[in-house]
Amino acid sequence: MNRLNPRQSTLLPPYTGIGTLRVATYNIHKGVRGLGPRKRLEIHNLGLAVEALDADLVFLQEVRLFHTREARRFDRTSFGWPAQGQAEFLAPGGYEVAYRTNAVTRFGEHGNALLSRWPMGDVGHHDVSDHRFEQRGLLHVPVVWNGDTVHAVVVHFGLAHRSRVRQVQRLADFIQAEVPGGEMLVVAGDFNDWGERLDEPMRELGLARAAAPDAGRAARVTFPSLAPVFALDRFYLRGLHCHSTMVPRGLSWARMSDHLPLVAELEPAWE
Repeated sequence: MNRLNPRQSTLLPPYTGIGTLRVATYNIHKGVRGLGPRKRLEIHNLGLAVEALDADLVFLQEVRLFHTREARRFDRTSFGWPAQGQAEFLAPGGYEVAYRTNAVTRFGEHGNALLSRWPMGDVGHHDVSDHRFEQRGLLHVPVVWNGDTVHAVVVHFGLAHRSRVRQVQRLADFIQAEVPGGEMLVVAGDFNDWGERLDEPMRELGLARAAAPDAGRAARVTFPSLAPVFALDRFYLRGLHCHSTMVPRGLSWARMSDHLPLVAELEPAWE
């Protein structure tokens, strides 16, 4: 396996300082790409990618804690399957990690994770599965940022629009029950919203989609990674506004997952 350097593909904008919250969301495709004998391990390259994002909060989907078959398959590769869970493996030094399983399969499982360079509170998980063929969940983590609480919710919604609509309602019930109205909230992840139909129901929850002023479509489309057309990966905000967004591009980024990461810089809206 050749290790890639994402920094050589796209220079990320500089981190703008302590008053700005940089967030990233990334569906990592369980750390592997390809099919059959062409399947390759990308989790080590993804570690470089996450570090290059230089984000305060990294919202991750399709993350594995373990998978016995993949671990055996890649045991003899030059780097090998990580001994710990993928969330812990991907976290840069000094970051705190939260992970919860959404789906259990024959050989392992996968779920959502949050990596944070700021202190975390109690980690919560809420099942929002719409049917037995798609196991989905919300990962909720309050984060203390500059003395204030930001509630981070990592989501990965279903493949059918009707399922996604019902999952938005379950998200609404969860927020009402678990997130105080006067505190900042970021809901991020892979919404699988091919038709761009969820913005209005999310607005009804008081959540505005993060969109930088004057940003073009290239600053938000993330799927498929080789030639992105769809904006499946998003941030929805309460109590924060978006200063900038970007999607890193280049062959290194395109080969690591079927999604590209989305990065945004946020500022408090209530000051």
